[in-house]
Amino acid sequence: MNNIKFTAREDYVQAVQHMAEGLKKYYSPGKAFVSAGYTATHYGNRTIGLEGFSRILWGLVPLWAGGGTSCLDSFVPEGIRHGTSRVHEEYWGTYQDGEQAYVEMAVFGLGLLLVPEKIWEPLSESEKGNFNQWLMQINEHRISDNNWLFFRVLVNCGLRKVSGIYCEEQLQKDLERIDDFYQGDGWYTDGATRQVDYYIGFAMHFYSLLYAALLQKEDPKRCARYRERARLFAQDFIYWFGEKGEALPFGRSLGYRFAQGSFWCALAFAGEEVFSWGVIKGIVNRHLRFWFEKPILDCEDKLTLGYCYPNLTVGEGYNSPNSPYWAWKSFLILALPQEHPFWEAEEEPLPVLEPVHTLKHPMMVMQRGMDGYVTALTSGQYAEWEPVHCAEKYGKFAYSSYFGFQVPRSYCNLAQTAPDNMLAFYKDGYYHVRRRCREVTVKDGRIISHWEPLKGVKVETVLIPNGKGHIRRHLINALEDCAAAEGGFALPVDEPKEAISVEQQGYAKVSSNRGTSSISLIQGEGEGKVILCEANVNLVHPRTMLPYLSYEFKKGITVIEVYVEGTSEQTPERV
Repeated sequence: MNNIKFTAREDYVQAVQHMAEGLKKYYSPGKAFVSAGYTATHYGNRTIGLEGFSRILWGLVPLWAGGGTSCLDSFVPEGIRHGTSRVHEEYWGTYQDGEQAYVEMAVFGLGLLLVPEKIWEPLSESEKGNFNQWLMQINEHRISDNNWLFFRVLVNCGLRKVSGIYCEEQLQKDLERIDDFYQGDGWYTDGATRQVDYYIGFAMHFYSLLYAALLQKEDPKRCARYRERARLFAQDFIYWFGEKGEALPFGRSLGYRFAQGSFWCALAFAGEEVFSWGVIKGIVNRHLRFWFEKPILDCEDKLTLGYCYPNLTVGEGYNSPNSPYWAWKSFLILALPQEHPFWEAEEEPLPVLEPVHTLKHPMMVMQRGMDGYVTALTSGQYAEWEPVHCAEKYGKFAYSSYFGFQVPRSYCNLAQTAPDNMLAFYKDGYYHVRRRCREVTVKDGRIISHWEPLKGVKVETVLIPNGKGHIRRHLINALEDCAAAEGGFALPVDEPKEAISVEQQGYAKVSSNRGTSSISLIQGEGEGKVILCEANVNLVHPRTMLPYLSYEFKKGITVIEVYVEGTSEQTPERV
C-alpha cells in the first residue's frame, strides 16, 4: 500500500482492490461471513461475520458503480443467497429490537439503489424474496433513535427501487424524525443527546447526501434541504482538518479512521462544490495519504482495531475486527466517473481559515497553529449512554490533531490515568476527572463550564485561546483539602532518555525530536513535573510524556490560572 499516492482515481481503485485481496481467504465456505480476527463485541459472532460481509460493500458498491471490479465480486451474490436463506447454515439471523444487524443492512440499501445488477438481479425470484424478507425485519422492530434511522431509510428506498416489498409509512416517519435532530447552521445531533461528533459528518450528512443524490426525482424539496444543510456544515467542519490531512481526534468510533473524510466524498458524490473541486480533492487526498502513512494495516494489509496504530485500549464495545471497514465509506468517490470535475481538478491546499474560530453547536473554539495542526478547546459535550472512556473522548479541555488524546488504563496512579488536558482530583486512591458539565457558556471566543468531579468539589473553568496556546482559569470550591494534577498536551517520544524535561515551581516542560509541550502557572501555586505515561494510552502516539502541575488545594475557594502550549516543533529551553 505504501506505493499508492492517492492523487488520481486509479489510486483509489488500486487501494480497494489490493485490500480486497487480503480479505479473500477470510470468507466462510458459503461466503456469507467474513471473520478477520478474534476479539469480541457485545453482539455475537454471527453478526460479526455479517458485519465483515456488509462493511466491505461500502467500498465495493461505489467501485462497481464506477465500472470497476474486484476479486470479491462473485462472493457477494453467493453470500446474500446463503445469508438470507433460513435453511442455510450461514443464515444471518432473525432479529429483535435494536440489534446491530440493522446497522449492517444500510449498505444493502445503497447497493439496491446504485448497482442492483450486482446484488439483486443475479438472484432467483425465491432468493430475492428471501433477501427482501430478511431486510424487512428493520421495519418490524424498534431501532436506535439516532443516525440508525437512516439505515431504515436506505433499506426502504433500495427495496422500492427494485420493486420489492417495503414500508412507505415507516420511511416517511423516519425522514420526519431525522429532521427533529437538526439544530441549525448545518449541524445535527446524533439523536436526543449532546453528542456532536463525527457521526454528524460520516453519518447524518453522509446518508442525507446519498439521499439527495439518489432520490432527487422522488423527493426534490427534502433533497434541497439536505444539500443546503451540508453546504452550511462544510463551512464549519473544515476547521476539524489540518493542513497535512489529519482530522481532529475527538469523540467515539475513532476506529473508523478515514471515515472522518467521508463527508467530503459524499459532497462530491452529490455534486456539491462547496469549496472549489481542487480544495475538496485536496482534503480527501491528503486525508487518505495521512492514514495510509500510519501503521493501520496488518501484515496481510487488513485494517486493524485502533487509531493511528493497532490498539484495543481506545476501542468501543461495538468494535469487532471487521468494524474498521466502515472507513471504506470514503471510497464513495469511486462511483464518480473519471471525467467528473472532482477527478479532473488539480489538488489545492486548504483555503485561508481563521486562526481562531468559534463553533457554536459542538461548543468548540478552534485554533490553527503555525505548524498546520488543529486544536479544539471544548466543554459540555457528553454521551448520555456513556461509551467506554466517555470522559476522555468528550470531556477534556483541549483536543489536538497532532498530540491526539489519551485514555486511561486505570485511575489508580497518574501514569495510568494519563490525564492530558484534564484537571484530575485525587481522593481515596483514585483520580477523578471531568465527565459532564452542569452548565456551559460559549461567548466572546471563550468557554465557561461548571462541573463537579466528585462530591464536595465544584469547579468553574474558563478556556481562553491565547496566541500559540490557551489559558485555563479554574475557580475551585472544595469542602475539604484535596490534591489534584493538571496535564498539558502529551508529547510523543521515541527514546524517553533523550527527552529533555524541565520541572520547576509552577512550570513543567518536555521536549523531544517530536516537539515540545509545556504548562505554566499564571496564578496560584503548584509544582511542575513530567511523567512517562503508560504505553499505548494515546490514540496517535504509542509512547508519550506528560508535563503537569501538582496541586494541594485547601478547603474553601482557590483560583488557579495556567498557560498551556504545545507544538510539533522543538523550542529553546526556558531560562
